[in-house]
Amino acid sequence: MSTADDRSTARRALIVIGLVLGTALGLTLVWATRRVLIWILVAAVLAVALNPLVDHLQRRLVRRRALATLLVFLAAFVLLGGLGALIVVPLLDELGRFVDRAPELLDETRDGRGPLGELLARFGLLDYARRHSEQVQRYGGELREPAVGLVRSVLETLAGLLTVIVLAYLMVLEAPRIVRAVLRLVGDGPAERLHRIGREISRTITGYLSGNLLISVICGGLTYLVLALAGVPFAAVIALVVAVTDLIPLVGATLGALVAAGAAFLHSPTAGIVVLVFFVVYQQVENHLLQPVIMARAVRLNPLTVLVSVLLAAELAGLVGALLAIPAAGIGQLLLREFVPTRGARTLPAPTDPDAGPAGG
Repeated sequence: MSTADDRSTARRALIVIGLVLGTALGLTLVWATRRVLIWILVAAVLAVALNPLVDHLQRRLVRRRALATLLVFLAAFVLLGGLGALIVVPLLDELGRFVDRAPELLDETRDGRGPLGELLARFGLLDYARRHSEQVQRYGGELREPAVGLVRSVLETLAGLLTVIVLAYLMVLEAPRIVRAVLRLVGDGPAERLHRIGREISRTITGYLSGNLLISVICGGLTYLVLALAGVPFAAVIALVVAVTDLIPLVGATLGALVAAGAAFLHSPTAGIVVLVFFVVYQQVENHLLQPVIMARAVRLNPLTVLVSVLLAAELAGLVGALLAIPAAGIGQLLLREFVPTRGARTLPAPTDPDAGPAGG
């Protein structure tokens, strides 16, 4: 083998080794900064959802984009804060009353009285609860120990939420400049294509968010109606919790059903059975009617793609990944359709008949 061939082989080996090391380094960097990348992704989705409102407000009422962006963000957070207050304030009030009545409820449960005591007696668990009451009290005391970790998690969540808000605000504020700079760099031909792709991505994300909110409103409204008819206390608060959990694709309604059914069973077994039957029926209606009809128009994804994308994203990024899985899959499908060339169907030659003679003649 000549010296030139040896150099060529060595160069190729070095290139392959460099590509492998560069890929490994890139994946390590992505994994190390995954929390920040998730924040940026969430902020981008929020910015894309709010940007049309800012553009509309800037064209119609407010000429300065900074003021229009500030007004839209303030309106959005006032709305979210009001919904959060409707959920958190009654829950804190009820939690305080529960803490005050905890000793009395424990005595009633030991004697087989009260909703929980009657429920344990009905399922034959009252004797077990009496025998292990000291363990239950010890476990309750141990729950106070990880309070420092809980406070740390809450502070980290608040810091992440504040970071997402600031990032989304800056993205919306600087969106026109960023778009103009990118379009100038790519030239007139690709600029039109990128502009069209951007409009489709915005339509996909906005359609997903609006469709998901519509499904959650339907779920929360029906839940409130059923809970109110069953006489379950705090029906509005529970319905709001169910509506929020229903924002999680595929499994959200099931998580909400556990909360609502648990509250209903504490009220009465009959109410619990009614609520449980309602959620079994509603889950089927949502999965086979509401989700396909609304999401098919909003994101244009088939149910198998939705399920696989949600499972993979939830495994990689938890709850945030599950929430962003469907718009990410829709954007991926859009980019594949735009950039992957599709070959036209080739016309196959007509099959020849072996018994037929040669043409002509």
